[in-house]
Amino acid sequence: MDLGLKGKAALVTGAARGIGKAEALALAAEGCSIAINDIDREAAEATAAELRANGTTAVIAIGDVSEEPGAEAVVREAHKGLGRLDILVNNAGAGGRHLGAHAENMSLDDWDIIVRTHLRSTFLCSKYAVPLMREGGFGRIVNTSSMNVTGGGRPGVTNYSAAKAGVIGFTRTLAKEVGSAGITVNAIAPGYVETALIAGFSPEKRAIIAGQNPLGRFCQPEEVGALIAFLCSTQAAFINGALICMDGGKRDFFWGDQ
Repeated sequence: MDLGLKGKAALVTGAARGIGKAEALALAAEGCSIAINDIDREAAEATAAELRANGTTAVIAIGDVSEEPGAEAVVREAHKGLGRLDILVNNAGAGGRHLGAHAENMSLDDWDIIVRTHLRSTFLCSKYAVPLMREGGFGRIVNTSSMNVTGGGRPGVTNYSAAKAGVIGFTRTLAKEVGSAGITVNAIAPGYVETALIAGFSPEKRAIIAGQNPLGRFCQPEEVGALIAFLCSTQAAFINGALICMDGGKRDFFWGDQ
């Protein structure tokens, strides 16, 4: 099936590795030119080099998209480097040490970093990308939520759950604001995806998580990439304001550690 993406230009945030890299590779395979955003210049350069080796036009746009000057500069750099901007995939995020505390013990810093990186970055990049898409009469924005919202959340991640729930509300409202301009806005809610983070889990924890999923495994980054490519395609032109769950059918949370 021809997805109609040949010649389109895409900006993927947080794309130097993991899910974002898989999304960039999937779009490139459909004929898109790619702007790789990340805060890790070396990793971004490596991903861009991999894309170029496969014949894709690729540029890097380094910057912190959770801050307005950074987001504006990244979108501007992507547009300058590619000559146009048709697609925005908001994938940038943070986690690690900023997750784990219950709300009553969570620092304001941990709350703000997660909400800023996951939700505010989505708003800021969209804010600066939409006018460029309006100029071309075509646009696709795909935002990243989480099964942590569709599954009702779990203790220790109120900041993450709030941010990802906010992404859904933002997606549905922005879709109504820009649809008449030929721009669609959708969100995905992945479950556990087989990335370096998951690889660091203990064998016992991996077995619990995979064993509780109806499909008995983790989602693969390439599967997320394929979904992104479809949502950005001309074939998905009437999908707007939607949340697509990609969790293998598991939307509840119990891993034996709560």
